[in-house]
Amino acid sequence: MSAKYGLVGYNSSRKHISISIPSSTEVMSPHIKSVEELRVLGINLSNLSAPTQFFICVAGVFLFYLVYGYLQELIFSVEGFRPFGWYLTLVQFGFYSMFGLVELQFTQDKRRRIPGKTYMMIAFLTVGTMGLSNTSLGYLNYPTQVIFKCCKLIPVMIGGVFIQGKRYNLTDVSAALCMSLGLIWFTLADSKVAPNFNVTGVMLISLALCADAVIGNVQEKAMKLHNGSNSEMVLYSYSIGFIYILGGLLCLGGLGPAVAFCSEHPVKTYGYAFFFSLTGYFGISFVLALIKLFGALVAVTVTTGRKAMTIVLSFMFFTKPFTFQYIWGGLLVVFGIFLNVYSKNKEKMKLPTIKDVRSWLLMRKKVRFLSQNV
Repeated sequence: MSAKYGLVGYNSSRKHISISIPSSTEVMSPHIKSVEELRVLGINLSNLSAPTQFFICVAGVFLFYLVYGYLQELIFSVEGFRPFGWYLTLVQFGFYSMFGLVELQFTQDKRRRIPGKTYMMIAFLTVGTMGLSNTSLGYLNYPTQVIFKCCKLIPVMIGGVFIQGKRYNLTDVSAALCMSLGLIWFTLADSKVAPNFNVTGVMLISLALCADAVIGNVQEKAMKLHNGSNSEMVLYSYSIGFIYILGGLLCLGGLGPAVAFCSEHPVKTYGYAFFFSLTGYFGISFVLALIKLFGALVAVTVTTGRKAMTIVLSFMFFTKPFTFQYIWGGLLVVFGIFLNVYSKNKEKMKLPTIKDVRSWLLMRKKVRFLSQNV
C-alpha cells in the first residue's frame, strides 16, 4: 500500500517528508474526523465535557487572535515599515506554508485531494484578501480596518443579487443597511481625527472584503466536494500564493527595499512576523473547532466579541486620537451583525414580539400594584 501511494521513503525513515498526489481513479477515504474525534493543536477535545470544550475554544480564539491583532499593529508601528505591507504578506504566507507542511506530516493520509486549478484560484483570492488587508494598514487606523472586516455581509449580498439573482428578506437588508451606515459613520470620524487617514486605505480594505467574501464560498465548496483537509488547504493555497506575491514584488521592484529595511530591523520585522503568523495559524484552528462543536452562530458571536475587544485594546496600547463617533458607528455595525445572525437562526433565537413585551410590562405593573397594597 505504501509503495502504491509513493510513501516508501516516509515509512522506511520518519526523517523524510513526502506528499503524494492521488490518481483520479483512486477512492478517497474520509480525512476530516468527526466531532467525537476532534483534535486542536494536539489537544483531544472528544473526551472533555461540553462546557470545557467551549471554554478551551473561546480561550484559544481570544488569546491567539488578540495577540495576532496586537502584533500586526505593532509591526506597522515600526517607523518606516508602512510601505511594505505586501512584503509582510509574503513572509506570512511563507510561515503559513511551513506550518501547514509540518501539520500535514502528523496526518496519516497525506494525499492532495483538491485539484491544482482550484488551489490556484483560492491562492489568488487569498493573496487579495490578506495582501490588501495588510497594505491598508499603511493608510488606515487599525480599529477602522477591523470595523471593515466585520462587514463581510455587504459584498456577499451585493454579489448574491447581481451574480446569482438572489432575493433577501427585510432583516438581511436592514443588517446590511446598519453595517453600511456604521461604516460611513466610523470612516467619517476616522477621516476627521486620524492624521494618517487616506481614501486609498478604504479602497484597499473594501477590495480585500470582496475577495474574502468570495474565498469562503470557494473554500467550502472545494473541501466538501473533494473532502480536503484544513492542513492541505493551508499548505497549497498559501504556498502558491507565496509564489504569486514573490513574482509580483520582483516585477515591481518592491522586494529589494523591503528586504533591506527588514535586515536593519530583524527582530521588529521577522521576529514579530513569525509570532504574528503563528498566532494567526493557531487562531484559525480554534475557530474551526468552535464551528464544528457548537455551530456557526456561536462562532460568529465569539469572533465578533473578539474583534470588539481588539478595537478596545488597540486604543489602550497604541496612542491614537479618539472620538465618541467611533462608539456610535461601531454599535451600528454590531447591531447589523446581530440582525444578520438572527436572520439565519430565527428558530433558535426567538425574540419577544411587541405583544409579549406589552404583556410582560402589564404583568409587572400588576405585581407592583399588588405588592404596594399588601
